Amino acid sequence: MIDDFLLRALIAGGIIALAAAPLGSLVVWRRMAYFGDATGHAGLLGIALGLALGLPMEVGVAMLAGAMALVVTYAMRRGDYAIDTVLGVFAHSALAVGLVVASLLPNVRVNLIEALMGDILAVSWGDIMLISGGGLVILLVMLIRWRPLLNGTLSPELLVAEGGSLTLDHLVFTLSLALFVALAMKLVGVLLITAMLILPAAAARPLARTPEQMVGMAALIGGLSVALGLWFSWTTDAPAGPAIVMMASAAFVVTNLLRKLRG
Repeated sequence: MIDDFLLRALIAGGIIALAAAPLGSLVVWRRMAYFGDATGHAGLLGIALGLALGLPMEVGVAMLAGAMALVVTYAMRRGDYAIDTVLGVFAHSALAVGLVVASLLPNVRVNLIEALMGDILAVSWGDIMLISGGGLVILLVMLIRWRPLLNGTLSPELLVAEGGSLTLDHLVFTLSLALFVALAMKLVGVLLITAMLILPAAAARPLARTPEQMVGMAALIGGLSVALGLWFSWTTDAPAGPAIVMMASAAFVVTNLLRKLRG
């Protein structure tokens, strides 16, 4: 009989893996892994501001990550700086300000290890309801906007020719990423969010022949990584979040070795 806290962790991790599959695939195709990293770093400032305003952690993270997505979209549209420069400025500024604000909050002690690494084993049924709702929103957005998002990834000119908007495309994508960061923060923490986005998708890429196959395989690899990571954490007393990412890393190595063996 599986323990209740392990069951909750498995359900929450599975939902996050499912939501990460289409987003992570788009991140890999668009070569925007650093955006996920930058949004995750902004999440720490969101935690601090949420505590300062008496809001739930997820609300503070969603607000900051969403604001960052909007500002980065505006900065990219202006074109004054390269995208990696814009993301670098926001990522490290938000991380530094978040650490300072957290240290200055009166009568509040922030667990930085939990914020950076997450604590999937502490997920409650209430957290699962919140993660399920947010995950459903992400999946619905991906389903409804999949064709424009795919066209915007493969050929922005095709998206515009079909009457689409590059600005709307980028906003939908970045705000969906911001919501994912808010949902995944408690599970895997600031430092590992990008890994949960890109590793399953990158591991699925050598095996997939179509974009939809890659998304499906990414969801499967992400779910297996969660299950195996929790098992490894349970048997070795290793931290659960890093163990899950380690399993996803192993999947990436295995699928790329399989591709080489197949010639």
